Amino acid sequence: MNLTPLIQLTRGGTPECLHFGAVAVTNRLGQLTAFAGDPHLVTFTRSTLKALQALPFVEAGGPATFGFTQAENALLCASHNGEAMHVDAAVSMLGKSGNTYQTLRCGCHVPLLFSYFDKGAPEGATYTEAHNNCSGKHAGFVAYCVQHDLPLDDYTAPDHPLQQAIARDVARAVGMDVQDMPRGIDGCSAPNFAMPLSKLATGYARLASGAQDAEFGASFALLSEAMTAYPEMVSGTGRNDLDFMRVGRGDWVSKVGADGVQVVGSKSRGEAFALKIIDGNKPALFAASVEVLDQLGWLDDAQRAALKPWRAAEIRNARGLLVGERLPVFQLQTP
Repeated sequence: MNLTPLIQLTRGGTPECLHFGAVAVTNRLGQLTAFAGDPHLVTFTRSTLKALQALPFVEAGGPATFGFTQAENALLCASHNGEAMHVDAAVSMLGKSGNTYQTLRCGCHVPLLFSYFDKGAPEGATYTEAHNNCSGKHAGFVAYCVQHDLPLDDYTAPDHPLQQAIARDVARAVGMDVQDMPRGIDGCSAPNFAMPLSKLATGYARLASGAQDAEFGASFALLSEAMTAYPEMVSGTGRNDLDFMRVGRGDWVSKVGADGVQVVGSKSRGEAFALKIIDGNKPALFAASVEVLDQLGWLDDAQRAALKPWRAAEIRNARGLLVGERLPVFQLQTP
C-alpha cells in the first residue's frame, strides 16, 4: 500500500504518533483532481456506503410509496446516535411498511450516544434493534422487501435479491463492475464493499451533484437534499457529520465510516474527496478531513473557525495544560 503520513502528534516538540493514510479527490465524471498517498487504495467503505445502498429503494419510488418524510429519508443514510429522534423515526419507517423492530436483522448494541463518547449507559436502560446506528438503513431494506414481495428473514444474505440489487447499483454509482468490488460483512450484518478511494469519491461527487447526474439524478437529489436538510438524523448530537454539514451550509454531503473512512462531497463543485486513516484513529481522521477541506479551498474564515475543534490541533491534558500538537504533514498533489 502506498500510504503517506497525514497527521503527526508531538509531545513537548518531540514526535510521538504518526497516522498514515491516503486521500482521493475526484469530480462527478470520475476524474482525479488531487490526491495524497495512493488515491486508488482499496479499502472497505463501511458506513460511507449507506447513501448508495439506498439506491434500489429510492429508484423504485420507495420513499413516496411508503410516505417517508425527508427526515426519514436522511435516516436511510445514517449512522445515528440512537437518540429519541432517531429511534422514533426508525419505528415510524418500519410501521409504514407494516413491521416492527423485531423484523430488523442489524442486531442490537448500546446506542452510540453512549459508546461513541465513552459514556456509561443509564442503569437499567433497555434497547432494541431500533437503537442500532444502522436501523434507518435496515428499515429501508425492509420496506424494499415489502414493496417487492421479497422474504424478510434473510434480507442481509449476499444472494438475497435486495443485496444483489444494491451491489448492482453501487457498482453503477462508482463506475465499477460488481465482481471487482471485494465483499465483506459489516457490523450490522449487511454486505459491505471495498473499492479504490477514487471510486468512492466519484460516488459521492455524483451524489452531491444530485439532479445533474444523468443516471441517478432524481435519487441522488432526494438523498443528498435529505442529508443536508436533516444532518442531525444522519449522525446526531456532537457528531462529525452533523457539524460538517451544518458548517457546509447545505453544500457539503458528509459521511463517516468506521475504522477511519470519511467522504465529503460538494454540491456546488460536483467534487468529492474520500479519505482513509489506515489505523482508524478518529481524531486523526477528522483533523485530516478539515485539512483537506482547507487545502481544496472549500473553507472561508468562519468555516475554518467553526471546524477548529475537529482539527484538534492542540492536545491538552486533564488540567487543561497544552502538552502537544496534532498537525497535518501532507500536501495534496495534482495528477
